Amino acid sequence: MSVSSSKDKSPAGKGRAALQAARAAWGKAGVRREAAVHAEHTGDAAGASGRMTPAESAGADTRGALGGGAGTQARSRQHGGGDAETHGLRSGDADTEPHGSRDGGRDAETYNAQAQRATAGTHNLRGVETGTEAEGVRDRARSTPTSGKEDSALNSRPAEAGVEAHRMRGHGANGQVNGAGVQAQSAWDRGTGSKLPGGRVGSPGPVAKERSSMGGSGIVKPHGTGAQVHSSPGSDAGAQADSAGAAAGGQARAESAAALAPAAARTKSRKRLLVVASVSAAAAAVIGLAAAASWVRGLDISKLSHPLPEPGFMLDVNGERVAQLSSSKLVPVSLTQVPENLRNAVIAVEDRRFYEHKGFDLWSISRALLRDLQAGSMKEGGSTITQQLAKNLFLESDKTLTRKVKELGYAIKINFTYSKDEILELYLNSIYMGEGRYGVEGAAQQYFGKSVKDLTLEECALLAGLPKAPTTYSPMKNPDKSLERRNLVLSLMKEQSFISEAAYAQAVAKPIKLSPPKAEDSLQGRHAHYVDYVMDEAQRLYGFTEEQVLTMGLRIYTGMDLKVQQAMEQVYADDSLFPASQGDQPVQSGAVVVDHKTGLIKGIVGGRGKAVYRGFNRATELKRQPGSSFKPLAVYGPALERGYTPESVLYDGELDIGGYKPRDWDGRTRGQVSLQEAVMRSWNIPAVWLLSEIGIDAGLDYVKRAGITLPAADRTLSLALGGLSEGVSPLQMAQAYGSIANQGVLHQAHAIVKITTKDGQKLVEAAPQQTTVTSPANAYVMTTLLQGVLSPSGTGQAAALEGRPTAGKTGTTQLPATPEFQAIGTNGSKDAWFAGFTPELTAAVWVGYDKTDKTHYLTTGSSVPATLFREIMTRSLQGVPVSGFPVPEEIRRAQEEARKKAEEKAAKEREERERREDEAKKQEEEREKARGKAAEKQEELRKKIEDWLGGNRDE
Repeated sequence: MSVSSSKDKSPAGKGRAALQAARAAWGKAGVRREAAVHAEHTGDAAGASGRMTPAESAGADTRGALGGGAGTQARSRQHGGGDAETHGLRSGDADTEPHGSRDGGRDAETYNAQAQRATAGTHNLRGVETGTEAEGVRDRARSTPTSGKEDSALNSRPAEAGVEAHRMRGHGANGQVNGAGVQAQSAWDRGTGSKLPGGRVGSPGPVAKERSSMGGSGIVKPHGTGAQVHSSPGSDAGAQADSAGAAAGGQARAESAAALAPAAARTKSRKRLLVVASVSAAAAAVIGLAAAASWVRGLDISKLSHPLPEPGFMLDVNGERVAQLSSSKLVPVSLTQVPENLRNAVIAVEDRRFYEHKGFDLWSISRALLRDLQAGSMKEGGSTITQQLAKNLFLESDKTLTRKVKELGYAIKINFTYSKDEILELYLNSIYMGEGRYGVEGAAQQYFGKSVKDLTLEECALLAGLPKAPTTYSPMKNPDKSLERRNLVLSLMKEQSFISEAAYAQAVAKPIKLSPPKAEDSLQGRHAHYVDYVMDEAQRLYGFTEEQVLTMGLRIYTGMDLKVQQAMEQVYADDSLFPASQGDQPVQSGAVVVDHKTGLIKGIVGGRGKAVYRGFNRATELKRQPGSSFKPLAVYGPALERGYTPESVLYDGELDIGGYKPRDWDGRTRGQVSLQEAVMRSWNIPAVWLLSEIGIDAGLDYVKRAGITLPAADRTLSLALGGLSEGVSPLQMAQAYGSIANQGVLHQAHAIVKITTKDGQKLVEAAPQQTTVTSPANAYVMTTLLQGVLSPSGTGQAAALEGRPTAGKTGTTQLPATPEFQAIGTNGSKDAWFAGFTPELTAAVWVGYDKTDKTHYLTTGSSVPATLFREIMTRSLQGVPVSGFPVPEEIRRAQEEARKKAEEKAAKEREERERREDEAKKQEEEREKARGKAAEKQEELRKKIEDWLGGNRDE
């Protein structure tokens, strides 16, 4: 703290003495004032604060700080000698800005005198925190030439001499802090009096007199002479240029102030309350704004940063697109592809100030709010394009105040994050346009059968009118309302100068012409069951998520044969091929066709009726007991590997193995049958007996090699009859039978060949596993056995294809042995199967009810799936040249050896026959000779007899 010497005779010293005298006089009067005076004596800031009464301060302008910290702004008149005024500042930092004389010719003493007068104003402070920057004051102060020394006036709470203005920011003279942060403004804005002769200032305006009620607790005192408070006596001591009129004016003001002191005290109390309320309200507003800003910053709009969803495509085995992979009918386009007429039309009808506002339009919101108040409900939206985008992507569509507030917050965040063009592009690609279409490209295709870039003006106007109410203004459902809406959009475009009068007249006169795409031209929703399995396989084998498959624009190349797939779908659409449904539950079915040479899945049908997106796929997900169709895998296949042949004799009599007593389907026994007959007629007892002979583990091992892994619970003799604990799917059965058709080699069944980006970059490529299940010879023998099943004597004759070699096996499962089905007995079945193959394709078909009960069971046996197999294969192979089953080299050699042996045997037999024939001929010749000789002898004898008889007659 710096204390000036009383012996100092300089103008500055006289000023300090005057300030000390003023403080003492103020204390005696009982009126305490806290002030902050920023003085410039020597070219840098010198803070001075003190207490003085209006009676002791002549020329000092004392004003209550308006709504915040005190600020002293001393301004010396540009031409020197003028009184300076100190102004209370509204709600802000004290901003002390001394301005020295701009006349460089003045001597230092005169300048110092003016500076002291300029800094004599005092302000009553209540410690309201301010927020206005004051750092620039020092630089401006240093630019003025001075000759004095730094000094500091004393306060009851002294301040260091020369304290810079920025250190006083946020602090009143009494050291209290109140938190306000509104920018300070000079009292010049509140109205001051005009300059009077002699350096005095005229009476303040009415605003100036009430200034203290808007901020701190300072009191504006009326002055007798009509002049505002001027500089203190201390300042006058250094102001040699002031006239005597200034002193007289000061005395008059002091007398007037003393007379009105009681009224000022009452006003002071009331105004304190107003100040507290005002500051509290301001603080609450600031806190609210800060909280709102923090909330907006915390909103997550990262969804917008992701690329717009782009549909992918599934391609068939020939590389042709056969299905679209998309979660919605959305085809995104860039803003450059959207016609200018469409952009302008949307802006004209939805948000005419789109490129001007900050994401929300106060005028539109106010207008909508007024209409809502009049209507008594939330009917009007007042939403900008940005707000609509926020609502569409992040919020529900309910019309509530809470949702509108959230919508506003998201709109502000979006507007600060993205450019206007980016926001418009996002909006145009995501807005719902009716008929299940999102985005302008999809809408253009839906309504006009063309790309959005090719739309005409009137077509653009029609699309722009749809978002408000897509169903109401749909040109397909309500053409009249759609036309009216389109013309309204055109009029708005004309009104906002987007189009000319001539263009408007031409467009409005045109009728609506729609060209919607044909249903068959759309790939959306095609071959749903195959698509579902492709999505499952992409996730299971390659790690793609469903969202990635549907939104990344992938190209998934598959093994689908469109001819096969369509054949299957046609068969399943023919109800006459299925038994009549009982009750409200239809007979269901699932089928899979594979190319056993590659493992590629050629076709999938997962059920009857309309396909449900990501619904249950009975071809790939179903698990049911396969019945007798499992015998070639669990019994006869491993038996052939152990030396059994089609001619092997099997037991077919009463059988009880550990309490397990199988029965043949006809209820009879035959004692013994050949293995070939057991397969062809699907006898149960021989199969169970044979599995018991070769061992259950042998059956489980073969089944596992065929691609079917069974749980431990299936290690029972019921394995022979397909009595499994969980069951198998048609896909598993088709894959297993494919190994028989492919000479014992199993190719893992798969749908996906490769996956690429839309630009052709390969992401994954299939590398299916290959497994040897059995020898080609055994597979061929099994094939011949299964061909017998389709013979007129076999159980699968309904599956035989005319003129084409076919093999396969039927299968049925019994109804559960529960009281519910006791009355039905053997007259019904739960599941029916047929699994079979031609030289080209392998297929498996299941038929049954999703839920089997006493009113929903099968009565047709395996003939239905066998018929479905025949129909599918016949249509799929139409036009394909007939070929035979390939014969393994081993079998070919064996057949050749057998042929040779047969030929040799035949030759030997022929030779033997010829030898016997020769011998017989010789014997016949000898007999003939003997007969001839006998005849000759007989003739001779006859002649002798005749001669003898003749001689006797002569005699």
